[in-house]
Amino acid sequence: MLSIISNLDSQPPLLDGNNKLFALIDCNNFYASCERAFNPALLCKPVVVLSNNDGCIIARSNEAKALGVPMGAPFFKYKKLMLEKRVHVFSSNYTYYGNMSDRVMRSLAMMVPDMEIYSIDEAFFRLDKLNEKDLVQFCSDIRRKINQWLSIPTSVGIAPTKTLAKIANNIAKKQATSGVFDMREKSLQDEILSKLPLEEIWGISKGSSSKLYSIGVNSALSLRDSDSKLIRQVLGVVGERIVYELRGISCLEIQEVTKKKNIMTSRSFGRKITSKTEMREAIANYAIRACEKLHDQKSRAKAIHVFVQTNPFNQNAKQYNCGLTKTFISPTNITKTILQSALKIMDEIFIENLNYKKAGIMLLDLVNEDSFQGSLFASNDLQKDEKNSKIEDAMKEINVKVGKGSIFYATQGIKRSWAMQSNKRSKEYTTNSSELAEVF
Repeated sequence: MLSIISNLDSQPPLLDGNNKLFALIDCNNFYASCERAFNPALLCKPVVVLSNNDGCIIARSNEAKALGVPMGAPFFKYKKLMLEKRVHVFSSNYTYYGNMSDRVMRSLAMMVPDMEIYSIDEAFFRLDKLNEKDLVQFCSDIRRKINQWLSIPTSVGIAPTKTLAKIANNIAKKQATSGVFDMREKSLQDEILSKLPLEEIWGISKGSSSKLYSIGVNSALSLRDSDSKLIRQVLGVVGERIVYELRGISCLEIQEVTKKKNIMTSRSFGRKITSKTEMREAIANYAIRACEKLHDQKSRAKAIHVFVQTNPFNQNAKQYNCGLTKTFISPTNITKTILQSALKIMDEIFIENLNYKKAGIMLLDLVNEDSFQGSLFASNDLQKDEKNSKIEDAMKEINVKVGKGSIFYATQGIKRSWAMQSNKRSKEYTTNSSELAEVF
């Protein structure tokens, strides 16, 4: 049997990370915390947030977790329990959550010089570059300020590597008082890793853990002390890096936020769509939303993909799933151009008399809006693009001043009865002037 225990001194580190120190800050129960931020009456009350069309539970406050409400469970199965326990239920409000996330990250950027936004509610940052003597107190001050400014509770894990910082953060979440956990001490790392299951290590999936169990690696500590070459044979270079990260040798640097290469906007309908008119409205709205994301990251799209599909779970109905991709003559970010292309594709793939459940569009092969190769055949369109760009800017300015959705393309429709259900959605407190919080 191969020995899984290595001579640590014989393993050269992938990167010299002895002097590095990372922190991971995570917003606690982020969606539920956002719902509480402008509604203090929800504090200490059970809160859950539902997925698109109010289908499944995607976020829970600690009080809801204590009631036995599981993550990802269908809402209808726990509706009775929630009524009995007076759980406050909300539809997902992604526009609001995204804006709150942006505020958290901008607040953090004011306090730390080197950070990486990892997800909507998580960010890594370097501590070794700071002239702070008491780093635990420094992180506690960050938590206090974000909570004071935005009413969003956070937890912070401190460690020599990003992987260990992830583990430290999970422990910090359980410390309601301090909310900061320092995992720099080697003896403390030994104790924690000896009790940590493989599945709870950042980057280790169920499939990977099964492979590790098969060779006798059954905890985070035994993985750390394994022969890195053997782990590379089993899990590849990613697994080898995890071994070094667990040893306190940094292999994962802070990364700058990179622009997306593709943008997708897709939703399930609140009810079945059968008419072409309603499908055009849906595709138009998805195209407009995708263009907004495109403009936010200052990019242009080389191609567009549109798809429609029926409900695959309804075996009694006729099934249909079709998509089509078309390339633009020159990369574009003009909403009118993208909208027209999306609707043309929809006209080609739409079949009458079917019950459609979902549709969406993707903008593909994105490039920077200021650095792209133009086309000789599109030179005559430059003046049109400039005119359309001015129209878009005017529409955006009106919607900012008057209110979201005050002016829109006619093809987007007015009633939009097909839209996904969000019967329990809270107000968009920070993004819609007509839904600002009221103070009495």
